This record gives sequence, structure tokens and C-alpha cells, in this order.
Amino acid sequence: MKKAYPTKRPNGFFFLLWMLCSGSLTAAAQHADEQLIRTHIEQLASDDMKGRGTGSRELRKAARYIVGQFKKYGLAPGGPRRQYDQPFTARVSRVVVKAPIPRASNLLGFIDNRAPYTIVIGAHYDHLGLGMQGGSKDPEPSGKIHNGADDNASGVAGLLELARYFSQNNKTEPYNLLFIAFSAEELGLLGSRYFVEHPTIPLQQLHFMFNMDMIGRYQPDRGLGIGGYGTSPLWPEIVEGIQTPIRYFTDNAGKGGSDHHSFYMASVPVLFFHTGGHPDYHAPGDDPDKIDYRAMAQIVNLGIQLIERAMEKNKLPFTAAD
Repeated sequence: MKKAYPTKRPNGFFFLLWMLCSGSLTAAAQHADEQLIRTHIEQLASDDMKGRGTGSRELRKAARYIVGQFKKYGLAPGGPRRQYDQPFTARVSRVVVKAPIPRASNLLGFIDNRAPYTIVIGAHYDHLGLGMQGGSKDPEPSGKIHNGADDNASGVAGLLELARYFSQNNKTEPYNLLFIAFSAEELGLLGSRYFVEHPTIPLQQLHFMFNMDMIGRYQPDRGLGIGGYGTSPLWPEIVEGIQTPIRYFTDNAGKGGSDHHSFYMASVPVLFFHTGGHPDYHAPGDDPDKIDYRAMAQIVNLGIQLIERAMEKNKLPFTAAD
């Protein structure tokens, strides 16, 4: 359950002075913390993580980091048996894998606002490891660390910033929020598919699913892609009039190569943030020093705006948008 925060504050001149001294005016203007985003990505995409391959010791280390952040922000366990993890067996069919895959785990943190419906916010935290799990664009990938800073430490950093914001914004929203870091996405969306087949919240109780995958390489001439725009008739009304320095465009499709696809196929409205491909996609050069951290903070702020505006609506109706 969300932590309780004091609501009694000074007013008038002393309230303004308190806001300035505490930095709250800055926080109100810029919700996302650029330095925290950098810290998360540098931690998750360091060489020590060895590419966060599914089933690896390093991915378990990344999982401990993510769960540690969930606990820090007061998120309750959202997995089965009041745990943060949702373990499953990664049965691979989409890619050729040269290394054995033992077990995988989705990571779930929950903000319980005692609401009838829930928003799922997701991002996958696995990547290609040492190039032996398929999907690498390197001609000789074996043994090379694929750090996956953009794909998808960036999305996880966005997930954690949204968890921080919604757990510490001194509000009780009209929807619950379930934050999920998915595993085995690179092996065929296995983690999100497993969750949809074994949901910890009935899918009929989901307002929508918001997914972030590769949001760290903003290209001003392209802009941020917002997918899933056609999966509910209310998305155009929610998106219209958004104030952001980020250039963006919308795409109606609910299907795609990331975890929102699993929810769309279960008739859940989705929204998907993506900054596009680049030469380091699925290659050893996807490193933290190539992330545009300032743009990432603005992208996360845009996500906050869209989620908050969607919370003003009743449960979103679903429409097919292939």
C-alpha cells in the first residue's frame, strides 16, 4: 500500500519559502530526475552485468537492484504469494539459443490505492548477455558483452522513475499501479506472455498497459514514437494538447516486438514509448555513454502527463488496431 504522507503544510509566504528551501518547486516543474535515470542505466548496463542474459547470475543481480528500488519507494510485492518475483520457465521458440535457460522471473511492485482498476507500467530488464542467446547483430557475437543501455536499461530507468514519482507525489490516485519489469523479452516476449496467461490481477480489471522499450536514444528529427494510439477510442483525447518539448508522433498499432503486444492480444488497451532504432541495436556498442539523459527525463515527464490524464477517464474501452 502507498505510504501515507503528511498533508498539513505551512501557507502563505512561509509556504512559498518552505517550497523554495525544500526544492519542491523544482520537483513540481521537473518530475523526472535526470541523475537518477543516469544512475539506474549505468548500474544496469555496466560491464559487470555482462549483458543481463536471461537465466544468468547477472540478471539475478539486476533483479535484486530493481526490487531494492521497489522496496525503497514503498511498493508492495505484486507477485504471487506476496513476493516481488513471478518465476517461470523460459521456453524458447523464436530465437536460437546456444546457452541453457534455467528459470526467469518477472518483478512486480504494486501501489494499492484501493481502486477497482489498475494500470500496468512495464519494461523488460533482460538483454542478450554475452551474445549467445540469439538476436545479436554482431557478425561474431559470442563472448562479447551486450550491455543493452538503450535496450532496455533505459525503459527500466523510466519504470523506476515512474515508481518513484507515483509513490512519493503525495496523492492517492483513482487507479492502482502495478509496475512490472519483464524477463525473457528478448527470447520472444516470454515474460509478458507468462504474466498475461497467469495474471496476478484479473485482466478485466486493467485500465491499460504502458510499455517503455528503448527510450534512451532520442532523435529530434524522428521524435518519440507513441504506439498503441488506436487501441482505445479515448487515446486521441488523452494525448491531444500535451505540453512537452519532446517531438513525438503516434502509431495506431497495438501489435509489435515488445511486451505491450502480449497485453494487446489479450484485449487490453496499450501505450508504447520508443525512440527508434540505431546502429548499436542488439550490438556490443549499446553503452550508457550514448544515452541522451536530458531527453530521457523529458520523455518520462511526458509519460507522467499521459498516465495522469488517462486517470481522469473511466476504464478505457479496447479497440483492435492491427
